[in-house]
Amino acid sequence: MIWASSGVPFVMAAFQVLDWDLDLTPWHDPAINRDPMVGSASGDTLRFVTDDLLPKLIDKYGDLPVILGGYSLGGLFSLWSATVSDRFPAIAAASPSLWIKDWGKYSHAHHTKARIVYLSLGDKEEHVRNQSIARVGDAVREEYAILRERIGEDNVTIVWEEGGHFTDNARRLASAFSWCIRRWLSICGNR
Repeated sequence: MIWASSGVPFVMAAFQVLDWDLDLTPWHDPAINRDPMVGSASGDTLRFVTDDLLPKLIDKYGDLPVILGGYSLGGLFSLWSATVSDRFPAIAAASPSLWIKDWGKYSHAHHTKARIVYLSLGDKEEHVRNQSIARVGDAVREEYAILRERIGEDNVTIVWEEGGHFTDNARRLASAFSWCIRRWLSICGNR
C-alpha cells in the first residue's frame, strides 16, 4: 500500500498489455491497424481487470474506489471501459486516442458511468500530417463538452500539455491519477 501526500492510502496496480492495438482498441479502425483482429480483444482485457485483477486487489486491500487510467490507447480503453462497466468511478485518460473512427458517435450514444474524468492532450498532437490522428484535438474537446454536461464541470478537467504525443508521458499520466485522487477526496472524503 502506498500513502499519498494527503496521508490517504492508495494502491497502484499495473498490468502488462502485450499488444496495445489488439488489447486496448474497442473496435476495429484500419487507421490504427489493418489487422482485422484489432478491436476484438478489448472486452477480454476489461474482463481481466474486472473479474481477475480487481477481486485480487479487493481481497488484499479492501474495497477501494478504482481509478482506471492509461496513456494513448490506454486512455481510450479507460474511457470506453467506463461506458461498459460501473467499476470505475474515476478515469485518468492522458492523451487518449479519441481520434479512433466513430468515437464521437459512440460517446454521444453511451454515457460514462464514471463520476470523475481527467483528459489531457499535448498541444502539438493535433498538428500532425496523419489526418486520422490530427482529429484528436477536436475529439478531446468534444469529449470534454459531453462529460461536462453529463457529470458536471467540476468533475471533469482538460489539461493542455506542452509537446507532442510522446513528450513526458509518465509525468502526464501521473498528473492524471493525482488529479483524480484529489478530486475523489474532495467529493467523497476518506472512504
